[in-house]
This record gives sequence, C-alpha cells and structure tokens, in this order.
Amino acid sequence: MTPPRRDGAHEAAETAGREAPALSAAEEERLVSAALASADERVIEGALRPKRLAEVIGQGRVREQLSLLLEGALRRGRAPDHVLLSGPPGLGKTTFAMIIATELGAQLRITSGPAIERAGDLAAILSTLGEGDVVFIDEIHRLARPAEEMLYLAMEDFRVDVVVGKGPGATAIPLDIAPFTLVGATTRAGLLPAPLRDRFGFTAHLDFYEAAELDVIVRRSADLLGVALRGDGAEEIARRSRGTPRIANRLLRRVRDYAEVRADGTVTRALARAALELYEVDEEGLDRLDRAVLGALVTRFGGGPVGLSTLAVAVGEEAETVEVVAEPFLVRGGLMARTPRGRVATPAAWAHFGLTPPEPPGLAVPGGLFE
Repeated sequence: MTPPRRDGAHEAAETAGREAPALSAAEEERLVSAALASADERVIEGALRPKRLAEVIGQGRVREQLSLLLEGALRRGRAPDHVLLSGPPGLGKTTFAMIIATELGAQLRITSGPAIERAGDLAAILSTLGEGDVVFIDEIHRLARPAEEMLYLAMEDFRVDVVVGKGPGATAIPLDIAPFTLVGATTRAGLLPAPLRDRFGFTAHLDFYEAAELDVIVRRSADLLGVALRGDGAEEIARRSRGTPRIANRLLRRVRDYAEVRADGTVTRALARAALELYEVDEEGLDRLDRAVLGALVTRFGGGPVGLSTLAVAVGEEAETVEVVAEPFLVRGGLMARTPRGRVATPAAWAHFGLTPPEPPGLAVPGGLFE
C-alpha cells in the first residue's frame, strides 16, 4: 500500500455530480424519494456523511465485516478484495465507499455505470490509478458490455487490453495497471452478471434502518446543520423517513425551513407534524402519489385486483411511474400486494384510511379470471 495521498473527497463528489444520471420529474418533486440525489443535495449530503467506520450509525454487521477486511489488508500491506454493496437507494453505499478509501488512506475515484459507455472510458480511469487506489462504480449493473468484459481482466490480473486499430489489423496491447480496490454499488443485484458478481471478494447488502437508528442520525445531522432540535421532534422525523437516512436528512432540512420561517426555529414534535403535513408526508411516510395510488385502489376498485395500467390512469400518472416510484414502498410496507390478477390492497391499506376491508380483504378470492 502506498502512503496516504491528498484527500480526493471533494474531487470525487464533483465527479459524481457531473456523471450522475438525471432524475425523472416524478422523482424530483417527491420529498420522500430515495433515488439518486440532485447535485445540490449531494453537496449537503457530503457534509453530513460519516467519515470513518466508527462514526457509522446502523448497519452493524456490515461495519464489523468491513472493519476486519480493511484491517487485514492494512496489516498485509496489500489492497483489499473488491467490494460489492447492494441495497435500495439512500442507505449509504456511496458513504461506505468513501469510508473505505479514508480508512485505507487511499485516493478515491467515483463514477457510475451509465457514465462508462465504452471500454475506452473505463481504460482511461484504470490506467491513471495509483497503487492502492479505490474506484467506486455506482449502479454497476448498468455497465456497457464491452466495459464489463474489460473489468473482468482488470479485477483479476490488474491488466487491461487496449485495442489499437480496426478490423483484421487490430492489435490488442496489454497494459498493466496498479493494484486497486473496486467498490461496486447496485440497487438491483439480480441484474448483475454472474461472472462480474463472482469477482468480488466481499459482498454486503444494506438493510433499511430502524426508527431508533434514524433518530440518532437525525440528531447528528441537526448538530452539524445547527438546527435546534428537541427529542420528540427527532422521533417524529425519524418515524416518517421510510427507513432511509437520505430521506431523514431531507425531511430535517424541510422542517428546519418551516421552523425558521413560521416559528422560533426550534423543531418540536408538533412543529414537525405541521411541517410534514404541509409537505404532504403522512405518519407512515406516504406522500401525495403514494396516497393517490392506494386511495384509488381502495375506494375506486374495492381493494382490487386491478391492473397496473388501469391504476395509473386512475391517478393520472404513467404506468412506469406508479410501478417504479410508488409501488416499492407500498409493497414493502405491507399496504399493497402484487398478484397474477393485479394489484390488491391489504387490510393495512384499508386501516390506513380508517376503512373496514371487505370480506375477503381486497376481493382476492381464488377463482377464474372472469369470475
């Protein structure tokens, strides 16, 4: 391992901001979306991120496993095995990549799968690495196939083959690269090709956070942002954050704005409730789109089953928006079920609106397609 070089955190954050894919309009307007943060939000997130493993709140098993991996590599004086992090957006995959580089005293290079369109793009990154550097590729399952095949050789043998020329006269020139550690992140581990997945020596799945862990995260962020936050206010924000630190920090900033403009600046439970009601985030973390989809399913279609396209028309959204933006949280929260016959509301969905479900709930009775 080479001695620590200059800190590349700011450079890495700027690179990530330039290479991040654009957010859809539906994601941009949602306060409780955990999709990729905007460039401005990434700057704020960078100030709130923990810098060391010891500062990380939650993800206890992943922290302990990474600690052993990194400590062992440092003692041997070699780059650690490549690391694959999977899990929903907003849980800290980028943060862990930055922490890995910091713990190793190494330079960090950040890019994303969609940004690497050709094998040459990847070769340009790998050929400039120093010994022991850390390369973070977000959404690695979206790598272009030629770049993916080049990455196989780079991960195993620390070599890339640069093709010069075209057609029968093309020549592959082997180029040695410095030993490095690749940290890959994916929100859809099932789409990762098996040959690529097998080349990672350590894999970890990040789980959603408990409300108590988010409470601590909100308090820590409030201290860093200089927000006057009471304990009951932190609990209220944590409870509505859908198990995701990115959403918790976003809600905290919106509640802070409300407290500074319409109150004395101190965030209490009552003030947090008033602020989040204004921003249409209810006690379960559901926003306007979530409630529209669930409300249509319960009140217009008797709990279902109903097809995706029909449900999308009922709420005035595209089918893809309903499926990708709203449904994952509703299904995970036990408010909706996907069945072969269509979407079905669960008893918890009826209870959320203070209604009594029909018998049987969601009309999900066995039978033929046209019964």
